[in-house]
Amino acid sequence: MPSATPIKPAPARATPRRRARELVLQGLYQRQLSGNAAADVRAQLAESRGYARADAEFFDALWSGVSRDFDALVADVAPSLDRAPAELSPVERAIVVIGAWELAHRPETPYRVVINEAVELAKAYGGTDGHKFVNGVLDRHAARVRGAEVDAKAARRTR
Repeated sequence: MPSATPIKPAPARATPRRRARELVLQGLYQRQLSGNAAADVRAQLAESRGYARADAEFFDALWSGVSRDFDALVADVAPSLDRAPAELSPVERAIVVIGAWELAHRPETPYRVVINEAVELAKAYGGTDGHKFVNGVLDRHAARVRGAEVDAKAARRTR
């Protein structure tokens, strides 16, 4: 079974949650390319050198959610895309799925934080303008799944 391509280590200032997101991104990328079982990929990620500095509880919840519901998350975010999900790069698709899961399942995390974290992943690991794409997609998706929060933030800005 092929192992995951190591993701470069996060800068020293990266938070444990960002490290967890990076590991999940690595695992989703591997699964999309290799088709390896989620449990096998998770075990490899837990043995990687970056795992010790990751938020393990957050990693487990995020990995469990995105690996179990990957196809449903892709379908849920599809209306916010400007192309078919199959046309996305594996990195963009993984980042959008991570963001979509957080928007749906972590209401305690402000939607702007979720989007900003996804944008940072895209800047570090995505294509040239992938961060702009991820920002636009998740911004539209947030308006659908967290409309009240998005509207309240917009109302505060116009005061």
